[in-house]
Amino acid sequence: MRELIEHATLASAEGRPFDRAAVERVLGELFDALERGEVRAAERDANGRWNAIEWVKAGMLLAYRVSDMIEMGHVDGSAFRFFDRQLFTPRSLTLADGVRIVPGGSIIRRGAYVAPGVICMPPMLINLGAHVGANTTIDSHALVGSCAQVGERVHLSAGAQLGGVLEPAHATPVIVEDDVFIGGNCGVYEGTVVRRRAVLATGVMLTRATPVYDLVREIVHRAEDGAPLEIPEGAVVVPGARPISSGWGAQQHLSLQTPIIVKYRDEHTDAAIALEPRLR
Repeated sequence: MRELIEHATLASAEGRPFDRAAVERVLGELFDALERGEVRAAERDANGRWNAIEWVKAGMLLAYRVSDMIEMGHVDGSAFRFFDRQLFTPRSLTLADGVRIVPGGSIIRRGAYVAPGVICMPPMLINLGAHVGANTTIDSHALVGSCAQVGERVHLSAGAQLGGVLEPAHATPVIVEDDVFIGGNCGVYEGTVVRRRAVLATGVMLTRATPVYDLVREIVHRAEDGAPLEIPEGAVVVPGARPISSGWGAQQHLSLQTPIIVKYRDEHTDAAIALEPRLR
């Protein structure tokens, strides 16, 4: 599978012919493997660093090139019509998959892995190549972007977004490890890694350019030397601000938004974000 995908990707880039039917068949096998959790768009190495699996992401990009636009899911008499690439049908789920999907317009796209015990509150989107671990909740209006890797027992609150990335193929997607709590209207983008048991309070925004000020350890966490921004294990992050120190901005008393780590997770934090198990 990997060999054919890499060969066809190179041939496509160089304008050379390749066996399109064979590629479409292999891409279907890739999406099936992603949905079973047998392959992933990113994996954690022995040192704890997350790395993109380039041939898997290359396969997803190749699917856009070989797949025609078609009409799908149209119901006779309905005003709604849907058009997408032929290979990117919504993922087929059954009761046996153990995923709870509440009615109301949620979509899980082809090639996404969703483990048993996941709860999907409408409307929400889990995009191509994403991996969502067991007993995670994706709340209303939340987005799990393409190739994003989400661990077990994560709570992604209403309106929160995990950014997606398909290209370049070597770019690592957003990573959210086990037991993370992400508050409403948070945004995690550009390959940011949120380590296990961290808590993001409502409205926290994280990108590669975001400095995160750690009041406990008295350091600043940044994305440096090609590595992504990382939120440490157990960190409790809240929205904050820092004043502009010079020029016209200082004269106008303006501030820049910046996340702040105010503490590390303890029993009081656990009590504050505890979820009712009977609702799971």
